[in-house]
Amino acid sequence: MSTLEKNTQHLAKALASLKDGYLVVVTGAGISVASGLPTFRGTEPDAVWSRDVTEMGTYRFFREDPVTSWRWYLSRFSKLLNAEPNPAHDAVAALERWQLERGGRFLLVTQNIDTLHEAAGSQEMVKVHGTADRVRCPTDGCVHGAPAGSLPRNDFDITAFQENPSLEHLPRCPACGDILRQHVLWFDEFYAMHADYQWEKTQEAAMEADLLLFIGTSFAVGVTELFLQAGTVSRTPMISIDPGKAMAPMYPLDVLGEKAEELLPAACAELGVKQLP
Repeated sequence: MSTLEKNTQHLAKALASLKDGYLVVVTGAGISVASGLPTFRGTEPDAVWSRDVTEMGTYRFFREDPVTSWRWYLSRFSKLLNAEPNPAHDAVAALERWQLERGGRFLLVTQNIDTLHEAAGSQEMVKVHGTADRVRCPTDGCVHGAPAGSLPRNDFDITAFQENPSLEHLPRCPACGDILRQHVLWFDEFYAMHADYQWEKTQEAAMEADLLLFIGTSFAVGVTELFLQAGTVSRTPMISIDPGKAMAPMYPLDVLGEKAEELLPAACAELGVKQLP
């Protein structure tokens, strides 16, 4: 029996034993690699923060140089918004339907700002770091800003800015006129700063989960630390799928060194979980 077959049976057994419990799936950039997207903190040569670290991904940088901030994010988002879900995204959506149909609870907490989970059919989802398909006003209290406002990115024509990146061509808030920002969590911001990040729901899921399934995460941000700590205290089973076998030292994490786009569909097949084409 191959390692993949053994890990498939191991994962399927853990999922099957959950029955009507609470399955919480936490995904990171690794789940989207098979869709052609680079990781953020991985070892790949094109990993986003391998070049730009945390300097450009801040509110401070946006206020100092909004043109460069917008240019950098547009170069990143052009790939994000044109990507397609891979079999791992499809399998997560299938597991959601399966878990809910058998009377259980399910929540997907993704660190990713791409829209691949939505495209695959995931619905019970928290996008804890924001989303690439929306923008918002940076002025707190504005109807289109924090704590609850945002706008569809497609509502704004950025052709003029792309042709001539300058301050006068940046999209502006239709309510107050401030320069719009990306609807993402920056490194000098906090999870609770916007309602769309659903931080309270995320905290509740960390405390109430009966099985934590991590997929493609390097365990380098606050939300994964939250789940690891809560899972350890409550002795919740924690499984991580990562071909690089990313570890979280000092935590009782069951690491399966497989590609998510291979292991998850195989586990679904083992469980008889139907995946949509």
